[in-house]
Amino acid sequence: MTAHIAQTEAIIGSPRPAPRVESEVGPLRTVLLHRPGNELKRLTPRNNDQLLFDGVPWLARAQEEHDAFAEVLTSRGAEVLLLSDLLVEALSDQRARIAGIHSAVNERRLGIDLADALRSHLSTLAAEPLAQALMTGMTFEELPAAEGASLVRRMHHPIDFAVDPLPNLLFTRDSSVWVGDRVAITSLALPARDRETALTDLIYAYHSRFRKTGRAYGAHSAPVEGGDVLLLAPGVLAIGVGERTTPAGAESFARSALADGLAHTVLAVPIVQERATMHLDTVCTMVDRDAVVMYPAVRNTLSAYPVRADGSGGVVVDGPVPFLEAAAEAMGIERLRVIDTGLDPVTAEREQWDDGNNTLAVGPGLVVAYERNVETNARLEDAGVEVLRISGSELGSGRGGPRCMSCPIDRAALT
Repeated sequence: MTAHIAQTEAIIGSPRPAPRVESEVGPLRTVLLHRPGNELKRLTPRNNDQLLFDGVPWLARAQEEHDAFAEVLTSRGAEVLLLSDLLVEALSDQRARIAGIHSAVNERRLGIDLADALRSHLSTLAAEPLAQALMTGMTFEELPAAEGASLVRRMHHPIDFAVDPLPNLLFTRDSSVWVGDRVAITSLALPARDRETALTDLIYAYHSRFRKTGRAYGAHSAPVEGGDVLLLAPGVLAIGVGERTTPAGAESFARSALADGLAHTVLAVPIVQERATMHLDTVCTMVDRDAVVMYPAVRNTLSAYPVRADGSGGVVVDGPVPFLEAAAEAMGIERLRVIDTGLDPVTAEREQWDDGNNTLAVGPGLVVAYERNVETNARLEDAGVEVLRISGSELGSGRGGPRCMSCPIDRAALT
């Protein structure tokens, strides 16, 4: 896909405009997805909790569902980039190979001798099998034969992971966020996802398409995840603070965005620290310029701490104040329209759990949503929002909807 795009550009000789994302609902022009691969086959009832899945997905069906998702986006004019394609292309750069291998080999866990043997093996692989190894991981029985005896190998079960798989790569929203013309490589909170950002980072650093892209948010030690970052309007960000994003992460991201002129207001929004509400976009997403779909249980309790630049290099922190009021004020509108999840408390709770709030806007008033959230989708349509329904019976086992599975790289400006 990406090779075809590059070839087309070479023929017509016109440079691609620089990527830019200023809102959640501007017409989607380019988006990063990850088609699920063999990393999902690493999931078992023994490890799925540790790897952050609520079940063991059927890979073939998950791929069918994901292909249909990608087709919906392309049918609406969006260019779909696949993370695995970009990774393979980036690994043609020797520096990217070194960075990827370094991120995968944990010397403290494997010991010096086994780590050296693994690095030597990975360095012999061509770009595509290396990319697969970095994404799918390796068990101890899959490691290359090392010279001499190894206590580390003997004391691990053959199917234990020497290099952890990355099944959550499916959720490209979390490891990078575009704000304006810059990309922020985030810091993921849980060990199962820590290495995802290393792969995302090397793509943005070494793939020819992104080499001129500026970076935002340099404090990688403070956890912040893309599912918690909403671009409510040009210059207005909301950052959820809960299970995955810490107050320090939200503040670091806010200071970076304000200092770089990417935002004039950042709303830090506390959310409940539990699995069902792991990110802000599990309870609230933008569906139009002035509208959100929101879990009604938090509608009247969600608060915000507005953060703004103080004019001398620091910040001013206010609040807490009601989120909906603070968002409308920062956006310069009278009020945000709120479309509730579900029709009653039980339905709302079920459909929130099934990612009814986790919609991806393809344009103003046009969203992609899981078809199973029947009542929420009906509410959206009653409010004038067009819903493009996709199946998610297998994709949803990792607790993520269309927004979680997509990282917008370029959106047209709202007019």
